[in-house]
Amino acid sequence: MTIEIKHEIIEKHESGVRVTELARQYERSTSTKCTILKQKDAIKSTKPSKGLIILSKLRSDIHNEMERLLLIWIKEKQLAGDSLTETIICEKASGIYDDLKGRQAAERGETSTPAETFKASRGWFDKFKKLIGIHSVVRHGEAASSDLKAAADYVKTFASVIAEQGYIPQQVFNCDETGLFWKKMPRRTFIMAEEKRLPGHKPMKDRLTLALYANASGDCKVKPLLVYHS
Repeated sequence: MTIEIKHEIIEKHESGVRVTELARQYERSTSTKCTILKQKDAIKSTKPSKGLIILSKLRSDIHNEMERLLLIWIKEKQLAGDSLTETIICEKASGIYDDLKGRQAAERGETSTPAETFKASRGWFDKFKKLIGIHSVVRHGEAASSDLKAAADYVKTFASVIAEQGYIPQQVFNCDETGLFWKKMPRRTFIMAEEKRLPGHKPMKDRLTLALYANASGDCKVKPLLVYHS
C-alpha cells in the first residue's frame, strides 16, 4: 500500500468515514485499516526519501536523511568515474547513518550514542536499488581492433601447413601477449537509473605485459616472459 493511499485513508477517517466503509473502498480488511489509523501520527510525520512510494515499516528521519546523502555521494562518485560496488555502497550507508546518529546525540546533549543501529544488509540494498533507481553497468574498454576475417582465413592456411609438414601437437607452439592491469578497478559499477552510460573518465593504465607460450597438446608450458612498461 503506497504512502499516498495511507494518507487518503487517514484524511477520510478524520472527515467522518467509518472504518468498515474504508475497508470496502480500498478492498482491505478492517484490521489493516485500524493498524494504519493507530499509526496515523507517525505516518503523517514521515517524509520519505525521493523515489520512495511504499514503506514496509515506518522509517526515522535519520534513515531518510542517510539515503538522501548517500544519493548525493553516489552521484559525485559517478561523475568522478569511480567504481561503486554493493559492498562499497553499503559501507558508506552505515558510515553516514552512524555519523548522523552521533550528531543527533550531541545536539541532545547525550554522552553516548543511542543503541539503535542500522544494518546495511543485502535486503536493504536491493530495496534501495529498486526504489531509488540505480543499476549496475559494465565498464567497457577500447573496441577490439583485431582483423577477425584475416584471423579466420589464416586458421585454414595454418592447418594446411601442419598437415603438409606432418607436425604433431607437441611440436606446435603458440605465443601471445596479454596485459596485466595490476591497478585496474572493477568493471561493474552502479549508476543512477536516468543515466544510460558512465561519463567520460580516464581509468588507471598501470600495466605489465606478459608473453605466454604453450604447445597444442598442453604438456609444455614455457615460463611467462614479463615486459614491464613497454
